[in-house]
Amino acid sequence: MQQAIAILDSGVGGLTVAKEVMRQLPREKIIYFGDTARAPYGPRSTEEVKLFTEQIVDYLIQFNPKMIVIACNTATAAALDYISTKVSIPVIGVIHPGARAAISATKSGQVGVIGTVGTIGSGAYTVALQQLSPFVQVVSQACPALVPLVEQGMFRSEESQIAVAESLNGIKYETIDTLILGCTHYPFLIDPIGKVMGPGVKLISSADETAREISTILYDKGKLASGNESPIHQFFCSGDAEMFQRIARDWLGEQIKRTPVVWQVSTL
Repeated sequence: MQQAIAILDSGVGGLTVAKEVMRQLPREKIIYFGDTARAPYGPRSTEEVKLFTEQIVDYLIQFNPKMIVIACNTATAAALDYISTKVSIPVIGVIHPGARAAISATKSGQVGVIGTVGTIGSGAYTVALQQLSPFVQVVSQACPALVPLVEQGMFRSEESQIAVAESLNGIKYETIDTLILGCTHYPFLIDPIGKVMGPGVKLISSADETAREISTILYDKGKLASGNESPIHQFFCSGDAEMFQRIARDWLGEQIKRTPVVWQVSTL
């Protein structure tokens, strides 16, 4: 049986990573867990996020995955190092891939980061960026109003456009040329974010770079899926299954039309 890539998130945000994995690595099977019942993670304490992440990993390990992707910036900041010591398979997060993409993109060395209260408070992006380029200037801003709108499926609503404009009211005046979408929910809002920030600011989603990192690690370990077997993806959520499925179908679109998908609910 084909080993899967396990992807976890606080809710639907990690679907942005899953979509990119499906596009770049169409032979790979995905097992996804969205903790929609307990989203958002951003306002929660580091210890609570760490505990929730550990519970989800313990659940996913039963499927014998070949890799775990923590597709949540808040959980990456809180639990990546800890989870990496707990399991014997590769574990990657989304912060370092996003930081690398931003360093490649910036011309001025002025980089902005938006994310949840937890991610911004951790300083994880600033550390990751300055490890790569000591001279980079980082401006960060928490945008707590955005994740709940995405989780409610309201990412195309007028209300979400107003919330984006209000959330970016400070950072849009900074002299940055690159903005990291430091939450995997934010690519759902990339159009209104781009409209507020203007064409002079490059928007960075960690999803593309994370999928490339997955590919590199699996190739190095000889674990890339081979053959013509069509993967059957499994998607789990801990909350409203109907809402999750509606958002997932909307976001993944063509990707899930081409491959079979199993939708399941779990209470951990």
